[in-house]
Amino acid sequence: MADHSIKGKTVLIAGGAKNLGGLIARDLAGQGAKAVAIHYNSAASKADADVTVAALQAAGAQAVAIQADLTTAGAVEKLFADAIAAVGKLDIAINTVGKVLKKPITEISETEYDDMTAVNSKTAFFFLKEAGKNLNDNGKIVTVVTSLLGAYTPFYAAYAGTKAPVEHYTRAASKEFGARGISVTAVGPGPMDTPFFYPAEGADAVAYHKTAAALSPFSKTGLTSIEDVVPFIRHLVSDGWWITGQTILINGGYTTK
Repeated sequence: MADHSIKGKTVLIAGGAKNLGGLIARDLAGQGAKAVAIHYNSAASKADADVTVAALQAAGAQAVAIQADLTTAGAVEKLFADAIAAVGKLDIAINTVGKVLKKPITEISETEYDDMTAVNSKTAFFFLKEAGKNLNDNGKIVTVVTSLLGAYTPFYAAYAGTKAPVEHYTRAASKEFGARGISVTAVGPGPMDTPFFYPAEGADAVAYHKTAAALSPFSKTGLTSIEDVVPFIRHLVSDGWWITGQTILINGGYTTK
């Protein structure tokens, strides 16, 4: 019987310097992960990455931060190679990378569309590819998408639309990697109370989102918090391994599918 505990496992988290990715890293280290490699995109996130690495080391895990722009296949391949060189063969790979654009379709430029596709779809595809090539048997892969995949709403065509392919990538990868005991899932948080959320939204939209979930009255901010999401990811990369090929919306009843 395969060991599905987190204790002693080696982890890679894309977008792991701060916010949701940073909390996932801390949580898995606290659950006994042996080593955690966290990716960050640019120099602007280096300070956050350094703080997270220090927190992981304080929790007893080996930790390293790796900077990369993951919008090319070669960069994703190198990230996995660098992570393995630094912390060893991987058991768990989690991709939290994403970019939001809220804009009418008629105003979205080709450059904006290409940027959204590169970050939200292309990066996710090649992250899954490299995880499939490099993870140990009985590994776990999770990609963060968005609860907007279950919404009927304007203005998020480029955001939700470029996250949507990840659902099929997840299904296909789960079938292809299943023979090695690897589970592959996607999680779609609702609007999260992080700095990632607010710049794309006006005051009226923020007010709406804070009341839109069925359980909003019981949330500190009305929004999904990163603390709401982390326990589900912890479950999916451990005892929840039997769930595979699924996209799970974690949003307090903001949307359903």
